[in-house]
Amino acid sequence: MFKHLREDIDSVFKRDPAARSTWEVLTCYPGLHAVWFHRLAHWLWKAGLKLVGRFVSNISRWLTGIEIHPGAVVGRRVFIDHGMGVVVGETAEIGDDCTIYQGVTLGGTSLYRGEKRHPTLGKRVVVSAGAKVLGGFTIGDDAKVGSNAVVLKEVPAGATVVGVPGRLVHQEEGAPKTSEFAAYGVVKGQEDPYLKTIQSLVEHAQELEQAVSALTEKTRRLELKLAEQSQEGTKSELRAIK
Repeated sequence: MFKHLREDIDSVFKRDPAARSTWEVLTCYPGLHAVWFHRLAHWLWKAGLKLVGRFVSNISRWLTGIEIHPGAVVGRRVFIDHGMGVVVGETAEIGDDCTIYQGVTLGGTSLYRGEKRHPTLGKRVVVSAGAKVLGGFTIGDDAKVGSNAVVLKEVPAGATVVGVPGRLVHQEEGAPKTSEFAAYGVVKGQEDPYLKTIQSLVEHAQELEQAVSALTEKTRRLELKLAEQSQEGTKSELRAIK
């Protein structure tokens, strides 16, 4: 038990540079308190004391602002940073060394009891602020979910998901390894390919607009030249008649 507590405290120091002392972590980190409350609530739930487990979970929600259903499975060294507004559903599973930020929902889209309704997070997954992961699928090891993303389907290991609905962003060559911790799921050197595509389309549209303007100007000059030639031809004909 004390080994797990030590691991939890160390995980805070590794993933939050704002942590200054063990006493500060013990007293001022509601995400840590929520995980400890959940371990008690989950033990009661598994022991068949479901009402008591829900009651302990409710007390934790009231004290920390983090709601974790006692039926959810939470691994070791899970760090909930800031944490206000986090909701974790009954059949959710969170792997070891995962990091979850404020406003995250691990929710279910099914109303049928007894089935897997909530997501499973692999190891070292980072779910950024405001993200919604909805459904009974798996987020692979070392995956990252961007802030405010809405993920509705499985995510492969090591991938990054952004946007609404969530779309995959593959790691660029030469970027840091995805196994390294990235606060809020932000990896340096990684760009959204959809954004790059849109940017290239905008640049192409600007080039086309310039080409059309050039053609329009050339056409205008040609029309003026033809008009002048026509006028000269008419004058020549008049002189010949005279």
